[in-house]
Amino acid sequence: MNLLMNERTGALSIIKEAMHYESVENNNVICHLCSHECKIAPKSRGICKVRENRDGRLFSLIYNTVSSEALDPVEKKPLYHFKPGSLSYSLGTIGCNFRCKNCQNWQIARMSVEQSPSYTKQITSEYVVSKALALNAESIAWTYNEPTIWHEFTYESAKLANEKGLSNIYVSNGYITPEALKHLSPYLDAMSIDIKSFRNKFYEQVCGASLEPVLKSTHLAKKLGIHVEIVTLLIPNMNDSSDEIRELSRWIFQKLGPDTPIHFSRFHPQHEMSNVGPTPISILENAYNIARDEGLDFVYLGNVPGSKFVNTFCPSCGEKLIERDVFSVNSSKLGENYKCFKCNRFIPIKTK
Repeated sequence: MNLLMNERTGALSIIKEAMHYESVENNNVICHLCSHECKIAPKSRGICKVRENRDGRLFSLIYNTVSSEALDPVEKKPLYHFKPGSLSYSLGTIGCNFRCKNCQNWQIARMSVEQSPSYTKQITSEYVVSKALALNAESIAWTYNEPTIWHEFTYESAKLANEKGLSNIYVSNGYITPEALKHLSPYLDAMSIDIKSFRNKFYEQVCGASLEPVLKSTHLAKKLGIHVEIVTLLIPNMNDSSDEIRELSRWIFQKLGPDTPIHFSRFHPQHEMSNVGPTPISILENAYNIARDEGLDFVYLGNVPGSKFVNTFCPSCGEKLIERDVFSVNSSKLGENYKCFKCNRFIPIKTK
């Protein structure tokens, strides 16, 4: 472990040897943390720009570096079936393994390690857990940028949080490898996973990635017992066709189950896609209807203030069971053992 002094704050930034890599010929390394599985030459970094090969050993350059922290409703992740109405202490660092043209947090996702001292601070796992407890949060959410690239710190912090009775959440693009996900899974309670499109072409052109690894890790997360909710940001004329939404819905039904929540979110102009207009509400409502027609029980619309489709309805009788206003829970009519008070249908809500 190496220590570097932050000249602005005087705090120590830890440069820590990475997990999940292998050394190969000529002092190269292969990183097995995300599905890019970068082969990194000496003195070079992976696609995420925060993992560096130093003399044949891979190091995280952001081990204890935080760029963003806030106390959020868990619904903001968005997670609607995981501890509804609770608070989550949310943290992010810098960097990303995707290059999404529509990224809303591109300032930190594209920030270099060299730029970061002016915008970040150094923390400890003990600080994270004690802060979450002091804020009366029930969970810690690793979010704002891709948490996979922060693995060494999130793993150690999640383990400590678990010991103190806190839940752990990943808000993720789903590009984590099976190896790394299995390593983290004993301490990871919930994942909000972006399936950005059901077309590989979209992933290649818009994100700089591939679709299949996302589907593979999402399916694995479900099999590992992690609570999973899916988020798809619908961008006009790019990933919003009825055929694509139908295929995505069928995949969720078959691989994750009909009780897996999906959130179709409205796009607003961002970053390199500022010339694309917002998603028409009719497109979102069409996605809702298709997903329900394909057998998904819990379909939600995001970034649409005032929409009734932020509420949880009983799939059997249609009764409104949880009423939400943007990111807050206004009321809940769930009966004993999370059953619909009207028809007794079980509603899968995870509270532990």
